[in-house]
Amino acid sequence: MTNKLRIYEFAKLLDMQNKDLMEVLNKLNIEHKNHMSALEENDINLVLEYILQEKDKQQAERRRISKEPQVQEKKQKLEDRKTKRFDEKPCRERKVEEKEQGKQQKPVKQPIAKVEGVKRETDEGGRKITNVVLQQEVEKKQISKPKYEVAKEQKIEKKFQDKVQAKQKQEKAPKHRKQAFAVEEEHHEMILDREELEKVDREVENTLLEEEYLQEKHIRRGRKEKLKKKSKEQKEVLKLQTKTPQEEKKEEVIKIPEKIVVGEFANLIGKPAAEIIKKLIMLGVMANINQEIDFDVASLIAEDYGFKVEKEIIKTEEEILLEDQEDPPESLVPRPPVVVVMGHVDHGKTSLLDAIRKTNVTEKEAGGITQHIGASVVEINGRKITFLDTPGHEAFTAMRARGAQVTDIAVLVVAADDGVMPQTIEAINHAKAANVTIIVAINKIDKPEANPERVKQQLSEYGLIPEEWGGDTVFVDVSAKKKIGIDHLLEMILLVADLMELKANPNRPARGRVIEAKLDKGRGPVATVLIQKGTLKVGDYIVVGNTWGRVRAMIDDKGQRIKEAGPSMPVEILGLEDVPVAGDELVCVKDEKTAKTVAQIRQEKLKEEKMQSTKISLDELFERIQKGQLKELRVIIKADVQGSVEALKSAVERLSNDKVTVKVIHAAVGAITESDVTLASASDAIIIGFNVRPEVGAISLAEKEKVDVRMYRIIYDVINDIEAAMKGLLEPVYKEVVIGHAEIRQIFKSSTVGTIAGCYVLDGKITRTANARIIRDGVVVYEGKLASLKRFKDDVREVAAGYECGMTFEKFNDIKEGDIVEAYEMQKVEN
Repeated sequence: MTNKLRIYEFAKLLDMQNKDLMEVLNKLNIEHKNHMSALEENDINLVLEYILQEKDKQQAERRRISKEPQVQEKKQKLEDRKTKRFDEKPCRERKVEEKEQGKQQKPVKQPIAKVEGVKRETDEGGRKITNVVLQQEVEKKQISKPKYEVAKEQKIEKKFQDKVQAKQKQEKAPKHRKQAFAVEEEHHEMILDREELEKVDREVENTLLEEEYLQEKHIRRGRKEKLKKKSKEQKEVLKLQTKTPQEEKKEEVIKIPEKIVVGEFANLIGKPAAEIIKKLIMLGVMANINQEIDFDVASLIAEDYGFKVEKEIIKTEEEILLEDQEDPPESLVPRPPVVVVMGHVDHGKTSLLDAIRKTNVTEKEAGGITQHIGASVVEINGRKITFLDTPGHEAFTAMRARGAQVTDIAVLVVAADDGVMPQTIEAINHAKAANVTIIVAINKIDKPEANPERVKQQLSEYGLIPEEWGGDTVFVDVSAKKKIGIDHLLEMILLVADLMELKANPNRPARGRVIEAKLDKGRGPVATVLIQKGTLKVGDYIVVGNTWGRVRAMIDDKGQRIKEAGPSMPVEILGLEDVPVAGDELVCVKDEKTAKTVAQIRQEKLKEEKMQSTKISLDELFERIQKGQLKELRVIIKADVQGSVEALKSAVERLSNDKVTVKVIHAAVGAITESDVTLASASDAIIIGFNVRPEVGAISLAEKEKVDVRMYRIIYDVINDIEAAMKGLLEPVYKEVVIGHAEIRQIFKSSTVGTIAGCYVLDGKITRTANARIIRDGVVVYEGKLASLKRFKDDVREVAAGYECGMTFEKFNDIKEGDIVEAYEMQKVEN
């Protein structure tokens, strides 16, 4: 089926004006008349793609404009550096200029050059040095010299030659020998001056060459650094132009809460809201920019864009107010063990507790069955043990499971004469699931038919192996009636508790669990609580489930009022605003305001859950339509205590099968009221009262509305009556019962009635209301009902064997003599 959207709906999803969306449709040449026109799925995709492209262009332009000053600044710096570098003269020109400036500032006398390695007076052959020899040696030495040195030496040598020639002219003239000697001496001095000049000049040249080399090296290094810096700057400019904030976010892990608004989610992943809305439409989620989507949908879209998603855990106000801190090891002190007694019905659990507590509880219970969870404290050898008594009937499975969750040790009571029974196995599973240490008490060993060894053998199949057999389970033989083995059982409980090292911190706000809760007419809501850690005091403000209160009084298991209760101590507390649910956690808070706030938050949460539970999805609606034949029995349960309410609800709902569903629409503590009857009348439900009575107004209203109200004191009767009610709702099962046969011996024709069969009843009887089939040569030729049954001219209800009668059949006249008429009835089969 093609998905269609009207223009105004689509504009609302895109958070746009209708006229703006219609302008887009005009640009895309999509036909439409007004804002009520419907768009096909292809048109929707075209519009979304166009909007996404426009958004991308706008974002790219904004990024370009925002980055333009930075890019221009980088480019200007690069241009300035480039201009400055080209304006400067080459390094050799600068060096020559500096050298010339240095020479001008420090003029040097140009003496006659001196050639190293040349003797002053004679050569190797002993000849006297002449100008020619000296010139040859100078030329030899100049061959390997640099050009600038050769040119300089040539200038010096020229001046020297000029002076020598001038002296030679003087020598040619006839003068005294002293004049010649003076010339020689002057020549010698000139040579010495030239050597010193060459030495100084050579040092200057070496210094200049070294400086030139270092300067060239520095320039070369600076050029490399400039190239590196330029490359880096160019990369940064390119990065600024191309890298977007969305790419930077992709490298990080994003955290998404349980619910997030579409607009916030789009900003979180850096995508346009229109693109996110398109993704949501493709996933079948119709949400606009201001609506919320859950974590699963948001994570699918985020992962599609390449993000790694983590769930953001946000603590609620309730969790912050009730946050529990871990106790330091030095604050922990030993506490009494909490023991639960479990086992099959009639195996002596309550009798064993009666012997331990030296009380008599069993006789007070209806039918001899424990209906409520009890709690008591027993003291032995100066140490205390807290006992919880759970009922043994299978209907109290939920109560027994709840008892095992708050306990440390489970005493499994097994009768020595019965052995392991179904509820014994169930009790073992509950204890193991709760990770509770099991101690087996084999009861009724005083009976002649008792066989404890058989019990041990049976329990070993379920992993409970006695210590004497090499296992780790403690077995104790006891007799509740004869008081045998009771002390030994208590000692073994304390021994196991010592091995477990049970500890708690008493110096902190109390926390515990509700074992039982009821509504007392004189005292109001009363809750039996087992303190697990801390100390509860009179006057403390507490939060228990969805209700709150201030502890007005505390009563222990002996019925005495106490002012405080420590770890592992069961107490009854008064002062709650409403009856809590068994199993709720008790938390002590600092003041009344905190208690009210937490209770209000929980009540609103419960109200929302109930409202959501009344809604039905399309899938559930389709599923119910497909079932078609499903029938539902609605039940309202009212009981005296919360434990009975929970147990009855669990037992009743477990009676459902594939044809009938039993649904408890309301379950609460207290008497049956007019509102309960009104609810039952509106819902076509029955009301079950357990140990309670209806109010006067409720009785009259129930009679008026014809509501079935039933009272019970024993749970067996409740289950039996509900099973009977379920059978009444089932489609009845019928079976065919043949009641007689008759032979057609003669045929009569009638213009008004049709063909009449004259018959003789062979066996049984033929009744007027019976179904009939006609058998001809062993083949059924007709099956239907009798139209009439007569004997002579009178209509009769039945004709017995050995008598004649006349019959007609509904819508069938093709009968023949010799046909056999078989009469039968469909009888209901009792379930």
